[in-house]
Amino acid sequence: MPRIRIFYGWWIVAAGFGLEALIGALLFHAYGAYVVLLREEFGWSKTMLSAAFSMARAESGILGPVQGWLTDRFGPRALMRVGVVLFGVGFLLLSQVGSPVTFFLTFFVVAMGSGLAGYLPIGVAIVAWFRRRRALALSISSTGMAVGGLLVQLVALALTHWGWRWTAFASGVVILLVGLPLAQLVRHRPEPWGLRPDGDPPAADTAAPGRAPAAVVERSFTAKQAMRTAAFWHIAIGHGAALLVVSAVMVHLISHVTERLGLSLQQGAAVVTLMTVMQIAGQLSGGWAGDRFSKRAICVGCMVAHALALVVLARASAFWMVAAFAVMHGFAWGVRGPLMSAIRADYFGSASFGTITGMSSMIVMLGMMAGPLVAGALADSTGSYRAGFDTLAALAAAGSISFFLARRPPAP
Repeated sequence: MPRIRIFYGWWIVAAGFGLEALIGALLFHAYGAYVVLLREEFGWSKTMLSAAFSMARAESGILGPVQGWLTDRFGPRALMRVGVVLFGVGFLLLSQVGSPVTFFLTFFVVAMGSGLAGYLPIGVAIVAWFRRRRALALSISSTGMAVGGLLVQLVALALTHWGWRWTAFASGVVILLVGLPLAQLVRHRPEPWGLRPDGDPPAADTAAPGRAPAAVVERSFTAKQAMRTAAFWHIAIGHGAALLVVSAVMVHLISHVTERLGLSLQQGAAVVTLMTVMQIAGQLSGGWAGDRFSKRAICVGCMVAHALALVVLARASAFWMVAAFAVMHGFAWGVRGPLMSAIRADYFGSASFGTITGMSSMIVMLGMMAGPLVAGALADSTGSYRAGFDTLAALAAAGSISFFLARRPPAP
């Protein structure tokens, strides 16, 4: 039988999936559980623990343009290897902290590592390797973050039985042993390897009977040209509004359900698991839909769903209401997430995608920073998350308007 060759772009998608799973399981989805235990041991406020998360996101926003330029200039693999080392070493150091200062410093290292190893460089590589199936490839890769949410039950179990210090140390070891080989698989562009995006044959062969359809002709903006368009700013503002909700939920969901409904830490992790199952369903269906229908219209609908879900969570008095939130928010997050990269690549091309995404991050990360701070500060001052969640829901609803206005710009 003839040997079936898998297009190498799919190996890059698999590597991205694995790295996103590590980041999701050990950091983003698990941070809320760490918050509960750190508050118990040190008595630190929700505002302070929210500030650590927000500070780390500020790093991504500030360094995003530089990281984007470096990724376009030197390729994603070099940055990802550095990121994996920082990510792993940061967790090893986190296991030894004993004061707010050391916690902030070590968490900064963890966050910087996860940023260098994760979303932006993975997206740069996938955008360069795919055009027709770009949304699907991005959605499969980003599903790793959601699968990490499923694995958070294991992290919660480790936190319960081993404590947060040993769990953090073990996380660092796993990151170094698994993350470095995955980063090594990533390549920047297919052309130096004699390949074309989507695995298409050479241009001269595409007209032959039975061949794959002709490659999509791509238009590319420079970063300066993209920033002169209204679409660049509307997408960035809408994306930032979405992350207001996502980041607040990451940090405060488990605290909210354990304090308001009296759930255990592992029951709180089960809510995250349900949300993550819906996120996976949303990512896979959203990737398929994004290659066929208007990405902009899909994003508008997802923002409305984010807002409604947070309103339900703010008023949750029974487990079914928390479950309803998890279903709505998880599905909307899953559908919308991969389309953030896909719509930018469709509008602005892949040539300067890293720099364009990095410039966007200065605005996007304002949402990632503000979400936990708003929810945490209002919870500390009012004794409830309701006011904070309602405020963020209103801002998320307003974000749907930004996506509605984000029309494709004319070619430069």
